[in-house]
Formats: sequence, C-alpha cells, structure tokens
Amino acid sequence: MNQTTLNFAVGTFGTIITYAFGGWSELLSFLVIAMLIDIVSGVAASMKEGKGISSAVGFKGSVKKVFMFVAILLAHRMDVLMNSGFIMTGAIYFYLANELVSIIENYGRLGLPLPPQVKDMITALKRNNDDRQARS
Repeated sequence: MNQTTLNFAVGTFGTIITYAFGGWSELLSFLVIAMLIDIVSGVAASMKEGKGISSAVGFKGSVKKVFMFVAILLAHRMDVLMNSGFIMTGAIYFYLANELVSIIENYGRLGLPLPPQVKDMITALKRNNDDRQARS
C-alpha cells in the first residue's frame, strides 16, 4: 500500500469517527477495552465450562456490540441536533455498565472469587432482565 492510499484511508476513517461520535474520547476507549475484555473472558469461560466456541453465539454477540455503537452514534447525532452534550455520554455509560456486569459474570463462570454483594447484584439484574423478557 502506498503512502497516498494509507493517508486517504486514515483520513476517511478519522472523518467517519468524528462525524459519528464527535471525535474519539477516553470514555469510548474505555468502552472498547471493556468490550474486548468481555469477549476474551466470555470465550475463556465457555472453554472452561466445556461449551467450546460457537460461531452463532459469537456472531450474535458481535452484532449486539455493533448495534451498541449504532445507538451511541444516534445519541451523538441527537446531542448535535439538540445542542446538548449528555445523551451520548449517558448511552456510553449505559453500555459500559452492561459490559462490566458481563465481565463480572464471566469472571464468576471462570471460578474467580467474587464478593457476595457482587454476586447478589448480578442475580438481581439477571432476574429483572428475565422478568422483562418474559413480559415482552
């Protein structure tokens, strides 16, 4: 790849990121890191449980993560439209909390020690989520 092509690709990628998210922030970086840790810990937990790796489960998880970024993009565009700065931040924190709970669940599946309060919180969150899905 020559220098001009590389410069064009990087410039295009930067333009897309800036349009989609108003630039890159530490909060977005933290979300991406949490997503990567969730993926790795989920794969490790599945391997430990003897479930192996399923391409269907992996595809479903990947699609969910892509749509998280689509929702964040929409939240940023609403911020631009309404001249605010909190909708995208709120969306990122929402998805970040979701990723962190998933990481903690995966750590529990791996047999790593978790404080009882954390286990109780995860059980309550799962129960609430199951109740909501049952009503849908």
